Amino acid sequence: MYNVDEVVLYGSNGVCKIKEISKQKLAGTVMEYYVLKPLFSQISTLFIPTNNEALVSKMRHILSEKAIRDILDNLSVTPEWIDGKNERFDFCKETIASGDFEAIVNLIRMLHFHEKEQNSKGRHLHISDERFLREAEKMACDEIEYALNIERSEIMPMLLK
Repeated sequence: MYNVDEVVLYGSNGVCKIKEISKQKLAGTVMEYYVLKPLFSQISTLFIPTNNEALVSKMRHILSEKAIRDILDNLSVTPEWIDGKNERFDFCKETIASGDFEAIVNLIRMLHFHEKEQNSKGRHLHISDERFLREAEKMACDEIEYALNIERSEIMPMLLK
């Protein structure tokens, strides 16, 4: 269980603060919800039923500055490109859904370096690859910006070193 005022990563919505845990009546049923407010986008408010394991499993505590720096300092070789469109789609979807910071950083690196290669040939990323890249960048950059308290412009060079 999470508590009010905790900061969490909630899937592709990025870093959110738990503003309250409230009970609301919906279709005649009273349910308890985490009320999340994204920190880097004031546009929306998210209501996550506390008893919905599938949705709550998308929430996790923000990594510490040390944990993030350890991962970034030990980035391995750029992950190998997955040629099959369907296999790559499934891989990207599963990686994003996992919320695993290191896997998401490696996904960003794989997609970014392929994008650079495609651009050198006068081509672009496939639209689904582009969407996954932006979604992964939002998740990782939000978390890094919050945990390390640095400007977003400093983040991508760290990820792509």
